[in-house]
Amino acid sequence: MSDLRQRLTAMMIVRNEANRYLQEVLTHLSSYADQIIILDDASTDDTPSICRSFPKVLLCQEEEPLFETDESLVRLKLWNYTIQANPDWILAIDADEIFEERFPYEVKDLINQDEFDAVEFRLFDLWGDPEHYRIDGGWNPWVKKVRMLFRYIPQQTYTWSRSKLHCGRVPLEVLKYPRVYQSDLRVKHYGWLRPEDINNKYTRYSKHDHSEHLQSVLAPPDQIKLEKWIAGKIIP
Repeated sequence: MSDLRQRLTAMMIVRNEANRYLQEVLTHLSSYADQIIILDDASTDDTPSICRSFPKVLLCQEEEPLFETDESLVRLKLWNYTIQANPDWILAIDADEIFEERFPYEVKDLINQDEFDAVEFRLFDLWGDPEHYRIDGGWNPWVKKVRMLFRYIPQQTYTWSRSKLHCGRVPLEVLKYPRVYQSDLRVKHYGWLRPEDINNKYTRYSKHDHSEHLQSVLAPPDQIKLEKWIAGKIIP
């Protein structure tokens, strides 16, 4: 293992998050990340001010919104800003995602090692209230993992999917890293928590996405299966 302490750089895209979960997410993120690179996609609310209130945040702003017309272009811009900060490890996280409370105590062990170069986590879609997550169909967090944390290798050439929607949060080369650790640390996804979140996200995605999974967003209550969130034990 290297004797040098590895730095953790988080990268995030935001747009009009002031009245959602940004304050909570950045407060938790600031407890363990060394720096936070944020690309604001032309917000029209107080999102930039909230971002600037956190000392670890480096905020970059777009004058015109791009995410809904070309997500991959915004992801690429965020990536270029992030690597200019000379990161060791990068955490690709969204403004409505927050790790469980164990994470700040355990993340340093994940990045200060030489055995693997990427980490995958289970993402739990909270639904209806903060204590329950959805498990039916493609919502089941127990059968899939998301690669969010990875080592930045400066000599590696990185490329992005050119899909205008659902292009992924990490470069294509990161998905090919052979040395991957599957963590039991969980991520809470607030994106579908409130009725207004569900309606707004469904309306936005339905312009380009007609998948069965998206249609399941509007499934009747008797077809939606929920499981209770049980907090993990913190061992400092």
